[in-house]
Amino acid sequence: MKRLLKACVVVGILLLLTIAAQQGMFEHITDGNWVAGYVREQGLQALAVLFTAGALFTAVGGPRQVIAFVFGFALGGPSGALVSTLSTLLGCGISFYLARFTIRKPLQRRFGRRINRLEALLIEQTWVKVLMVRLLPVGSNLLTNLFAGATHVGATGFLLGSFIGYLPQMLIFSFAGAGIGLSDHYQLATSIGLFVVSSLIGAHLYRSRLRKQVEDIETLDKESV
Repeated sequence: MKRLLKACVVVGILLLLTIAAQQGMFEHITDGNWVAGYVREQGLQALAVLFTAGALFTAVGGPRQVIAFVFGFALGGPSGALVSTLSTLLGCGISFYLARFTIRKPLQRRFGRRINRLEALLIEQTWVKVLMVRLLPVGSNLLTNLFAGATHVGATGFLLGSFIGYLPQMLIFSFAGAGIGLSDHYQLATSIGLFVVSSLIGAHLYRSRLRKQVEDIETLDKESV
């Protein structure tokens, strides 16, 4: 029964991805002009569709920065950053739980040693260490999600650290998109300012006592390629 349920989950996700691809959503989701027009015409329905498409796009490894830029272009800096961050967090949760409930054993068979090392790194102060990984950022977002899902690391800490860690970059790219979309120099300047602040925070964290552990996480991802 468990295997049947897991198979249904995988098939359901693949079906959603197939439908989204056939409808051209992954192509459209990276087109700021199309997204802006779609939102103007369809309102909340468009936001729901784009939110879901963005989650699926990032769940399979699509760059979250693109989603932030496009949503910022269409919705403005603050709104674009919030919507794109929540959409990306949903994508993170999809890949995390996909690994945890459906492909955990295959991942452990293939990458067991690396997953065990990642679990040892993240099992304590989970949200802080995940926050650092997202802020710097190091490694592959998709691999981090999948490998973490295959561990016993708590989902709450992982998702909380991811949400907070995603925000600075999402704000930067969202305000950049808004600045271009609205020809607003203030929003472009805000994007640059946020980038500087984020870089300083990242540099401080990188020099902290957790530096070696975060470098180990980066090494895990490189070994998996």
